Amino acid sequence: MTVALTPAQRRGLSVGVATGLYGISFGALAVAAGLSVAQASALSLLMFTGGSQFAFVGVVAGGGSLGSATAAASLLGVRNAIYGVTANAMLRPRRWRRFAAAQVTIDESIATASAAEDADEERRGFWAGGLAVFVLWNLFTVVGALVGDALGDPAAWGLDGAAVAAFLGLLWPRLRGRDPVAVAVVAAVVTVAVAPAVPPGIPIIIAAAVALAMTAAQHRRRAGSGAVRP
Repeated sequence: MTVALTPAQRRGLSVGVATGLYGISFGALAVAAGLSVAQASALSLLMFTGGSQFAFVGVVAGGGSLGSATAAASLLGVRNAIYGVTANAMLRPRRWRRFAAAQVTIDESIATASAAEDADEERRGFWAGGLAVFVLWNLFTVVGALVGDALGDPAAWGLDGAAVAAFLGLLWPRLRGRDPVAVAVVAAVVTVAVAPAVPPGIPIIIAAAVALAMTAAQHRRRAGSGAVRP
């Protein structure tokens, strides 16, 4: 029997595949940085936030201490706490679902949910994206850690761009009207401008702060003029 998937579920599974494949890169890089297969797998299973994981192994590979690696990973993980507020408002999870939702509240699940048009589709998109990424990211982390150097450069396989392409696919339908486009353009310019001057991971945090400030200003302007949000 064929199960019919909703648009949000299809988007979630697509993002899960694209992002999950990128887990091969993390597994290979983690082992190259000196972590064991078990340690790389534990990071994906427990930390489960790609940006923080790459920051952690990047510091370790550069000779940094575990303390500094943890600090860098924690800094990037701040955004997930912010996502948690959004996820709680969308899902209203109860009992054990609160713990499950917290574990899969990541960029991909929030982006997939935010691309939906109604509350039911938001929930379907969140769970489809979050669970798909969780399963496949952990699976391919093990694959990458086991095969290691046999894969060669992950960029040669296009794995470094798969997650980026998935996010662009989710972002594009949201760019309706001048305000969202303006926020996206300014955030991109800020990211490119500050990237050479600050440590990895910091540009996205600065760009997010700028985007939040611009969005707040846009809301105040609309409220002052009596405009209705489209």
